Amino acid sequence: MHTYYNSTDPACKQPFGAVTAGTEVTIRLTVPEQLGYVDPHLVLTKDREDPVHYRMNFEGQTPGVNHFSVKVRPTTTGLYFYYFDLYTDFRKIFRGAHNEGELSWTAGRQWQLTVYEPDFATPAWMRGGTMYQIFPDRFCEGRPGKAMPFADRIYREDKTGEPYFWPTEQADGYLNRDYFGGDFAGIRQKLPYLKHLGVTCIYLNPIFEAHSNHRYNTANYLKPDPVLGTAEEFTRMCAEAAQNGIRIILDGVFSHTGSDSIYFNREGRYGPGGAYRDRNSPYRSWYDFDSGYPCGYRSWWGFETLPEVEEDDPSYVEFVCGKGGVIDTWLNLGASGFRLDVADELPDDFIEKIRQAVKSHGEDKLLIGEVWEDATTKEAFGRRRTYLRGHGLDTTMNYPFRNCAIDFVRGADVADVAEGLLNICENYPKPVVDCLMNFLSTHDTERAMTAISGEPANGRDRYWQSGRRIPADQYDAAVRRLLLAYAMIFTLPGVPCVYYGDEIAMQGYRDPFNRAFFDWNSTEERLRGPIRNLATLRKTCDAFQGGSFEIVRAEGDLLQYRRRGKTRTAEIVLNRGDHLLATEAFGKVTEVNPGGFTILVEENNPTHVGYFAIY
Repeated sequence: MHTYYNSTDPACKQPFGAVTAGTEVTIRLTVPEQLGYVDPHLVLTKDREDPVHYRMNFEGQTPGVNHFSVKVRPTTTGLYFYYFDLYTDFRKIFRGAHNEGELSWTAGRQWQLTVYEPDFATPAWMRGGTMYQIFPDRFCEGRPGKAMPFADRIYREDKTGEPYFWPTEQADGYLNRDYFGGDFAGIRQKLPYLKHLGVTCIYLNPIFEAHSNHRYNTANYLKPDPVLGTAEEFTRMCAEAAQNGIRIILDGVFSHTGSDSIYFNREGRYGPGGAYRDRNSPYRSWYDFDSGYPCGYRSWWGFETLPEVEEDDPSYVEFVCGKGGVIDTWLNLGASGFRLDVADELPDDFIEKIRQAVKSHGEDKLLIGEVWEDATTKEAFGRRRTYLRGHGLDTTMNYPFRNCAIDFVRGADVADVAEGLLNICENYPKPVVDCLMNFLSTHDTERAMTAISGEPANGRDRYWQSGRRIPADQYDAAVRRLLLAYAMIFTLPGVPCVYYGDEIAMQGYRDPFNRAFFDWNSTEERLRGPIRNLATLRKTCDAFQGGSFEIVRAEGDLLQYRRRGKTRTAEIVLNRGDHLLATEAFGKVTEVNPGGFTILVEENNPTHVGYFAIY
């Protein structure tokens, strides 16, 4: 089949992927002579504007094929979409499978060109690093046997117990009210362990005072939860982390507060004040009170305990972004940035103000957004989101790569996996790609071990999920598949993130089973060493510190890709199959073990090829 155009092929489009405003883009099209006379035009449309037709120049012929090209220079940021019109017989070329051009007489899918701000830059320290996500209550208890600060909290002395999952609506329900006692002191104690694992950045789920163990229902933005420790202890933790080469990123939950908070105070825990109880409260304007809502106020996804805030309210914006506000306070205490919860539910102008507040503490401070889809095409509030064009987020949580990695090891079509990887690399600005947060597990997903090898939950309830584990006779194979998926996450563009406990193959379905206490007595050592080695590789090989990305081979059970840095090039070969596979890398035949991976590194001025890892 003839290849008319493929946006990921440098012979068809240069430069690859997203570009800065004002960059010249060269696009080349090939048309078989058998189609007869054609007068191809590039039809380029800026998002929600009228299309512009660019007549393509005839470049010459090769046997049976006519070649055309055109140069365009988008001068304003935004999303552009394009296809080709042959201007004869109503024939057009649209985007088909795997980015290949497809001849059509009807409308079809278009290619995307992302244009972003020329001065967009992201923190260089992220590149080549390794992140580690901690759910604070469940990682390590530095001060055992602590008293609970509020009477409605339940202390879990037995750290091996499963998190309570009975709904709070029933009489004996304890969902999210049980605390295992993880704290700042525990994280401090484990900093040498994390450093040895290769961690350079810790992402903490919420630490602010809140009346649930997940702490996404903020009660006081300016105080740490008392179970975790004091503000002084937080500062000490950040300082000791920095001494170990580790930065700390906090979770910012700014789309809603808790109803049980100093700001809303529906439950009355904080006295007579609060927006719910006092119409004259300074926080009243933060919320949308209306009798049309079932509970009398707008709440997040209908949860009455999570009243939504008005993110454009001036006093709320000042509280979050102003001097002495939330961002300013925690960065002054030692944090190195924020991850924004449900970023696609926050208005773009609010995110831009948050960015200004974060970057006022230095351009090295990081702002990550929670987005589950392709963040460049995300729509919300009736408009296309603009937070990845240079004035909003630095980067996002990379759920698309998670899906690709898990799909690959579970046996999905490897060509579709490769296309999914390339789509993100092509659509996202390069500064974003370089520090994408890549992971296999989070507090919102099944643990990777379970997602990869467990029986699919398929919407089953918590009673079915409770206590369910991978059968013993399948466990070893599951660990090997988990390692293969982590090898992929560690070598793709972006920055790998290990969810606490994944390095000892902890299992668990959705919330709260993915949030068990870290098993510090685990004897599972088959993942820690390879993860440590992969983290070392990222620090020492510049191919993984913003290097280019190219799919070399994607067929059957084999996925092979190349990362090229300024001084070194790496080839990664992943074999998910049950048989030894052979492929060519750096001009030599390389064999890859069943269910294993090989990483080869070569100097760009080669004198030799070095095998870094074979598993």
